[in-house]
Amino acid sequence: MYNRLGAVSPLDGRYGESVKSLSPYFSEAALMRYRLYVEVEYLIALSREKKIKDLNSFTEAQIKKLRSVYESFNVTAAEEIKKIESETKHDVKAIEYYIQKKIKKSLHPWVHFALTSEDVNNLSYSLMWKHGFEQVFLPEVEMVLKKLKSISIKYKNDPMLSLTHGQSATPTTFGKEIGVFYARLERQVTKAKAQKLLGKFGGATGTWSAHVAAYPKMDWLAFSKRFIQSCGLEPNLITTQIESHDSIAESYQLVVRINSIMSDLCRDIWMYISRGILGQKKIKGEVGSSTMPHKINPIQFENAEGNIGIANSLLTHLSTKLPISRMQRDLTDSTSLRNQGVGMAHSLLSLKSILSGLERIMINRVFMADELNSHWEVLAEAIQTILRKSGKEDAYENLKNLTQGQQISSEVLNKFVSELTISNEDKETLLSLTPANYTGNASKLVDLL
Repeated sequence: MYNRLGAVSPLDGRYGESVKSLSPYFSEAALMRYRLYVEVEYLIALSREKKIKDLNSFTEAQIKKLRSVYESFNVTAAEEIKKIESETKHDVKAIEYYIQKKIKKSLHPWVHFALTSEDVNNLSYSLMWKHGFEQVFLPEVEMVLKKLKSISIKYKNDPMLSLTHGQSATPTTFGKEIGVFYARLERQVTKAKAQKLLGKFGGATGTWSAHVAAYPKMDWLAFSKRFIQSCGLEPNLITTQIESHDSIAESYQLVVRINSIMSDLCRDIWMYISRGILGQKKIKGEVGSSTMPHKINPIQFENAEGNIGIANSLLTHLSTKLPISRMQRDLTDSTSLRNQGVGMAHSLLSLKSILSGLERIMINRVFMADELNSHWEVLAEAIQTILRKSGKEDAYENLKNLTQGQQISSEVLNKFVSELTISNEDKETLLSLTPANYTGNASKLVDLL
């Protein structure tokens, strides 16, 4: 009996429960089912072509029975295909022989008719990625989006000190900073939803040579175009033996960009927790450290960052390797493509960790206020800008001399402002400024989300 404790990969072991939703799309059995789908639907499509007079059109009952081959596919069927493959030493040929066992002998020649394995494989792998992305990965991303927007709105008016280059800088609000990640992620999701994956169906070298030899009067280009579109993919009619993988590489890169934004979020949240701006809710029974009882470690964000690193390394490799194939084809894409689900699984793990981490964060308003009050030098930007407006040529230099590399108190800054020769209106504006209210349009920016 299989036990996850004996699994080599943590995806099948430790994290098996977290990524099991991807199994219907990226497991070995899933690949078999997708191949069966392509082969069966191709057989049905051939039967509907009037110019192929040697194959009668199937009745609705026959079509229903044929489709049951992949619709009722289960573990027993997968094991049967694996047994056939142990003899053929060819996974796609095993699929062909399996289908032949399910249909009458007169139809055997029409299974995999004039095809090369890559015709079946490229459609299968693209559909696996497309469906896994749409049904599992994207909904998880949208849950993160929803959570980020909620946090952004909740804290849009809560001021905090910014750090640029690790140094005190113009204040912002916590909600606005989280809103930045929401806006970045939403843009990538929009691009991802518009992404179209390509498919090819042109035979051994993309020329339909066997097809044309058998039925020269048949418009094989139009047929293939219709068939690929019926599968939910965009036709790529000019190829070698393999589909060039450019479109699926683009989709991998979209996931890499989504992951990179999430990694940036994880690092910032980690720093906010380390800095004291954020706290984390206690969970009963949870241990933060085996020796330090006080600890609540930001492990969700750390785990997410680690999984993103693995995912992006693999998906980047696939996106740069797959579009390269010697001459009309080599087989390096075959073993590589089997790992696309691994990249998505680590990406999914990271999203789940981020969601879990975001659920337990809470801002520390007292710390944020104290930190702001310790850095009145951030108002030097506003002062020198108003001085510039008043025509002061050495405005920047004056504030630089007063504040550069120093923490300035409110008393020092207000004394400096009081002695300026500027209009009363500008002076009142500057004297009313505090680090806490010097946040510009930060709150309004959240309303744009």
